[in-house]
Amino acid sequence: MSSDEPQQQGAQGPEGWAPREPVDTPGASGTPEGPADAPGPEGQTGQTGQTGKKGKKPKRPKRKGWRRIFPTWRMVLGGFILIILLCVGGFVAGYLIVDIPPANAAATAQSNVYLYADGTQLARDGEVNRENVPLSQIPKKVQHAALAAEDRDFYSESAIDPKAMIRAAWNTVTGKGKQSGSTITQQFVKNYYLGQEQTVTRKVKEFFISIKLDREVSKDDILAGYLNTSYFGRNAYGVQAAAQAYFGKDVDDLDTAQGAYLATLLNSPNAYDVATHPENKARAEGRWNYVLDGMVKEGWLSPSERANTKFPKPKEAKGASGLSGQRGYLVQAVEDYLTTNKIVDEDTLAKGGYRITTTLQKDRQDAFKKAVDDQVMSKVDKDARKIDRNVRAGGASIDPDTGKVVAMYGGIDYTKQYVNNATRRDYQVGSTFKPFVFTSAVENGSVTQDGRTITPNTIYDGTDQRPVQGWDGGTYAPENEDNVDYGNITVREATDKSVNSVYAQMAVDVGSDKVKDTAVALGVPESTPDLTASPSIALGPSTASVLDMTEAYATLANHGRHGTYTMVEKVTKDGQEVELPEQNTEQAVSREAADTTTSILQSVVDGGTGTAAQAAGRPAAGKTGTAEEDKAAWFAGYTPELATVVAVMGQDPNTGAHTPLYGALGQTRINGGAYPAQIWAQFTRDALQGEPVQDFDLRLEEGADVPEIPDPTDIGEDPTTGGETTGGEETPGQDQGQTQGQDQGQTQGQTQGQDQGQTQGQDQGQTQGQTDGGAVDGGATDGGAVDGGQTDGGAAQGGQTDGGATDGGETDPGALGGLTDDSATRRRDASADR
Repeated sequence: MSSDEPQQQGAQGPEGWAPREPVDTPGASGTPEGPADAPGPEGQTGQTGQTGKKGKKPKRPKRKGWRRIFPTWRMVLGGFILIILLCVGGFVAGYLIVDIPPANAAATAQSNVYLYADGTQLARDGEVNRENVPLSQIPKKVQHAALAAEDRDFYSESAIDPKAMIRAAWNTVTGKGKQSGSTITQQFVKNYYLGQEQTVTRKVKEFFISIKLDREVSKDDILAGYLNTSYFGRNAYGVQAAAQAYFGKDVDDLDTAQGAYLATLLNSPNAYDVATHPENKARAEGRWNYVLDGMVKEGWLSPSERANTKFPKPKEAKGASGLSGQRGYLVQAVEDYLTTNKIVDEDTLAKGGYRITTTLQKDRQDAFKKAVDDQVMSKVDKDARKIDRNVRAGGASIDPDTGKVVAMYGGIDYTKQYVNNATRRDYQVGSTFKPFVFTSAVENGSVTQDGRTITPNTIYDGTDQRPVQGWDGGTYAPENEDNVDYGNITVREATDKSVNSVYAQMAVDVGSDKVKDTAVALGVPESTPDLTASPSIALGPSTASVLDMTEAYATLANHGRHGTYTMVEKVTKDGQEVELPEQNTEQAVSREAADTTTSILQSVVDGGTGTAAQAAGRPAAGKTGTAEEDKAAWFAGYTPELATVVAVMGQDPNTGAHTPLYGALGQTRINGGAYPAQIWAQFTRDALQGEPVQDFDLRLEEGADVPEIPDPTDIGEDPTTGGETTGGEETPGQDQGQTQGQDQGQTQGQTQGQDQGQTQGQDQGQTQGQTDGGAVDGGATDGGAVDGGQTDGGAAQGGQTDGGATDGGETDPGALGGLTDDSATRRRDASADR
């Protein structure tokens, strides 16, 4: 037998299969070349020749050029089949390997531990509020509301919805927001059997367990499990606990509107709780309407009943007893920070087990509470004054250099007043917004309507109800507080006295859209309610929170550098550290813009509406503010080391409605220059006790310290007094004999209207606050105010502002004086506080 015979036999194979054709290579296997038709062994033709009947299959040409980079159709088909086989194999393997596990630890959720920055314990939460109920006890309308909100095809679909999963993934990838493509079955599996971790492993397990569960458990049982395990906020797990937490009734007593509201909460409890976050009402109503419309579309609710359904009002939340005092507010704020910044999602955090070290400093936290108690809460007398029941307070303090929140005051007690007054966004910020207008003017190099660069010394017309010029959106003529006419006045003085007509015009000069952009750059959220680009933006109708405003003022204190505030130093779970977002700081506005704003805000504290802040005993800058109808009073200020904002608010404890504070705490009215500034001063003094006093290191815009020379065609000059007049007449309510920048704020011979209450004593030289024209109270006279009471030829010596204008030279209308005695000045400070 020849050496190649076994090969031929082996190649023959079973069933008489033909041998494999050898490679067409001349001389292969040592076979000599021969004629093309030469017969081979056993009657076969030559290896390199042709058969006698049929020609040899031609060789396939090689792929050349660009064709080589593309796969052939055989390769594509083969790859597709391989993928199908792998998927099928993976599915079968997963289905066989993954079993339905026992219930997870949801029923025995751990506590979250919250720590102060120094490691001492702030609070511990985690007592799970849950009461399971059978599906038969849950009204159909409540069931249908949940289905309309989360999974309208639940009863007809399979356990998973591939289309929804792909759509959710696509929306997430394309930037439309992180979305869930889970069915109710998948959500129940996540809640009951697994956890909330956003991992591939958990998603794979969820997928297979859902399929198995759908085959083994009825749809009704899955729906019941889902409604009993879902988190509704307010530490309420399950629909029964939620019914009690939000409406104080059992689930079977809920009506359609209430059931739809609870269904709304399933999407994001924190985003739709209108009692805890009143600013969320519009968003919550939108989601609530979506649920009801879905019920109508599915035939679960008649159009007529839908039309008669009104948005329900949840009851005010009550904090857990273990979170009494300030602890609950702080925990709530930290949880909001964690979930808003997507560090931990709401459901996962609610399961517990986290150890959270905050940026809050215990000594400063205690100092904030003491300041509020000493300055406001100790003066509340609910028996003597019914309005005192409505007094609320909120505050926050940030280290400008680090962006860390070091202290916060949320309210009298978390178990009594659940809403955090430091984070709520439903009270107007008033004139605390005005500094952002000036900052924007400097940042953008803005000029007045007649081309003058806007600086602290730029002169504006402060006439009451003066229509703004250059605005094409219609007539806008804001009132000054108490309808005071200030006439021609510098920007610095207009800031001291919070003149609305000046700042409304400045907003137009700068461009209200640019003003809004500057406010957002400083730290005011762009989504802040009523933050609209119009002249009124200058007067503060927007409703940023106390914490929002603190962040913005901290940016000014930090020379225009802005970094989003942080409340968390470290987060761990099971010994593993959770990644926190980086604190990126950037130059939001130029240093010159921020520092020049600081310079005029120093004037507010030195001699304007914020003089009570001087009690901090440190160089300070700040601004007062009052909401419409005196429903809230603000003081926002900072030293080089600390930015702090305080607000005193009015809210009816029964209805939750905002109320004016007229008569509260025994005062005619509450304004930012009184109680808020007093709280600010005490807290700042105590929080910085023992630290060296720092002065502001300012870099001002060019021309900021140069007084503007009045145009004689616009501003007349009285040749006998040297005082400025408008239209040749003396300007009421001003120091007529002075111009910005004079060393003593005086000129030779002041106008007769400067100090009407001191005519008798001028030549004689009054001493320490006594005049024939009126009695002095801390320097206030009947016709005008003097600081210290001394005059020299009728000019007040001690009541001068930075610009040289005396507080004592004002006439009775709108006179602010240099007064610090809050009982004597509260009404007048408020008169210029809008």
